[in-house]
Amino acid sequence: MKNWKRAAAIAGVVLLLLVFCLPMVFAFGDSDGSQAAFRGALAAAILVPVMAYIFLLGFRFFGRKKNVQETNRMIENIIFDVGKVLVEFGWEAYLKSYGFSEEKYEKIADATFRNQIWNERDRGLYEEEEYLRQFCAEAPEYAEDIREVMRRSPETIHAFDYAETWVKYLKNQGYHLYILSNYSNYMLERNKGEMPFLKYMDGVVFSCQVQELKPEPGIYQKLLSLYDLQPEKSVFLDDRAENCRGAEAFGIHTIQFRDFKQAAAELEKLGVK
Repeated sequence: MKNWKRAAAIAGVVLLLLVFCLPMVFAFGDSDGSQAAFRGALAAAILVPVMAYIFLLGFRFFGRKKNVQETNRMIENIIFDVGKVLVEFGWEAYLKSYGFSEEKYEKIADATFRNQIWNERDRGLYEEEEYLRQFCAEAPEYAEDIREVMRRSPETIHAFDYAETWVKYLKNQGYHLYILSNYSNYMLERNKGEMPFLKYMDGVVFSCQVQELKPEPGIYQKLLSLYDLQPEKSVFLDDRAENCRGAEAFGIHTIQFRDFKQAAAELEKLGVK
């Protein structure tokens, strides 16, 4: 390949030199034919380099993009969890901002964010009011506070500083990007402003849309079949070990996310740069 490129470059240089020298051959002729040939050769000496430059720019732009996308990579698809990977889920600081007593804080936390109901809410089987009723039933003495805490619960979500830049970079490198995340309808409708990275995704599966949760097998199968993904060409990033194991059962490479630098380093080991 290198020899072919070198030969093409030499041939191009020789051709350009000939084009530049050609006008001189006709410059001193006296006949009408010589003058016409001179003008034609001069025009060629100007147009050929310009066209060559335009062709080179086009090749660099379109050729590079094609090469990035068509490279035979080990990993072609990168699948992201959202919470604690691309966005911060800071429920502890949020709940503490209410200034509750320690006892009240613990009871409300146990009734809501630390409760299995919170996870089931991500399945999206019922309207939000039903989940509120269930939360309140866990600590009825604090029902009014629980309703207010849940009403403002989207405030627990904030995009990490690196999230959009990271996703955009990977997209520009030619990777196909996807979301696979447990998320409730209520939170999703109110948090899209904190997810600017969604516009770079080739596909999205949220649990509330398919009524299945990670690490249940069905949600992974839906992602793979919906977007026709090859598991062995895919890597999944999630902060929870059990969710990673669920993906591994389908032959998907996984990275248990701890922080951006750790995840980027592990992606690089898989050839993702």
